[in-house]
Amino acid sequence: MADENTEDDSPEVEEAGAAATQTANAPADASEDDVRTPEFPDLKQTPVVAGAPGELNRLYDVQVTVAAELGRTSVPIQKLLGLTEGSVFELDRSISAPIELVAQGVPLGNGEVVVVDDSFAIRIKEIYANPS
Repeated sequence: MADENTEDDSPEVEEAGAAATQTANAPADASEDDVRTPEFPDLKQTPVVAGAPGELNRLYDVQVTVAAELGRTSVPIQKLLGLTEGSVFELDRSISAPIELVAQGVPLGNGEVVVVDDSFAIRIKEIYANPS
C-alpha cells in the first residue's frame, strides 16, 4: 500500500498552514508587542577600488533622462480645465535665473538656455558636488 503520509499531510505543512491562518486572522490593530525587528546576519563589505577596470565601464551605455526645468507654478483645477491655445502660465523663476538640470529626479547642476542651430540647449554653469 502507498505511503499514506504524503507531503501535504506532514507536520511541517500543518504547522505552516496554522501559522498562516493565525497571521491571516490576526487583528488589524496588533499591539506593539507583536511587532518585531527582523534580525539579519552581518554582511561583509567588499571595498570597491576606484577605477577598477570594468566596474564603471559596464554602465557607460546606460541611458539616463536629464531634464532642464525652467520653473513651476500652481493653478486651480478650474483654470487648468479652462486652458486654450494662447493661454500663458507665469513661472516661479525670473528670466535670468539659472535652469535646473535634473537626472532621474536628482538635481545635477544648473545652466543657462542657449540656441544651437535651431534647437534649445543648456550651457552648464555649475555641477553640484554632491547631488541631492
